[in-house]
Amino acid sequence: MRLFAAVLPPDEVCRELGSVVDELRALPGADGMRWTGRPGWHFTLAFYGEVDDALVPGLSARLERAAHRTAPFALAVRGGGQFGHGKALWAGAEGDVATLRLLAERAEAAARKAGVPMKEHRRYTAHLTVARSRETRDVRPYLDALGGFTGRTWTVDALALVRSNLPVSGVPGEQPRYEAVGRWALGGAG
Repeated sequence: MRLFAAVLPPDEVCRELGSVVDELRALPGADGMRWTGRPGWHFTLAFYGEVDDALVPGLSARLERAAHRTAPFALAVRGGGQFGHGKALWAGAEGDVATLRLLAERAEAAARKAGVPMKEHRRYTAHLTVARSRETRDVRPYLDALGGFTGRTWTVDALALVRSNLPVSGVPGEQPRYEAVGRWALGGAG
């Protein structure tokens, strides 16, 4: 299974961000970007790639422990940024980003301890991808529009293990489908 650990924003947060993204999609050149679908919006904590089915129970148990060791925290979608000279456009986060980063480190450590092969560690950047491009592009107008956005604050109260089902139809614009295969309350609540 192709898996990653994530924080999933609530529907009302996605609706707010969606209003801004709809405005971005109306900007000149937006049709040259691949816009991510709202049902798939998430803050990736750790990307695991293809994980052997035999490792999933151990990974799940370690993620549950990581969630229980992390207290719920406040987060909001705010601003934006880019990776790869415009190849990925994303919305950022504000609030208790230090705890989000800690949860990301714990999600990565859980995978390593469960025997999931991980690539080299990179410093975590809190981001929710809203668009991708195959080529480099000037995304300053998009960043300017995202720069003034701050969504409502919500309490992150769960860690999710998400399966990524990549498109296989070859239909242009088809989106990956994401399915939460595990979800654990933070702080051991609920």
